[in-house]
Amino acid sequence: MSKKLVVGLSGNLTRPSKTKAFISHIVAEVASSTGAASTVFDIEDLGRSFPQARRIGDLDPSARNIVEQLLDADVLVIGSPTFKGSYTGLFKHFFDLLDPSSLRGKPVILAATGGGDRHSLVVEHQLRPLFGFFEALTLPTAIYASDKDFSNGVLVSEAIHARARQAVAEACRVVPRSVGLAA
Repeated sequence: MSKKLVVGLSGNLTRPSKTKAFISHIVAEVASSTGAASTVFDIEDLGRSFPQARRIGDLDPSARNIVEQLLDADVLVIGSPTFKGSYTGLFKHFFDLLDPSSLRGKPVILAATGGGDRHSLVVEHQLRPLFGFFEALTLPTAIYASDKDFSNGVLVSEAIHARARQAVAEACRVVPRSVGLAA
């Protein structure tokens, strides 16, 4: 039996990114709590073949490897910065490449970042329906963090940390800790 895997995907388009740091924090918590291996990607990691791809076969081998890791993950942590009330276009393009049944039953923690609180419903009105289409198991607690929740790119809001811990606890109930598995 292989070690469990937690994969994060951030829809950010720039580096450094608060969104990727936020996703990385949640992924690390889930991995630590479940004894899983972990990795985090952002849209930039998909490389030059990604924007013009119309199907997974159009991606270069490195980008296809990222897709395979995401599809093989035991838990996903998915997040995007908010642009005009929704996730980024290239973030959506990534999911447009996937087979509709490829995420069926997969536990997913939803997260998003934005400039202010008025975008906080992006997780419920944009992300949750997207993953509902894929029949993924979106966990009940979604997490939204705005600019005021960060200081120098680091999440400092205790309220947001508490929501993240709640989402991690939900993931741990779905994917129990790996015991005695080789790394």
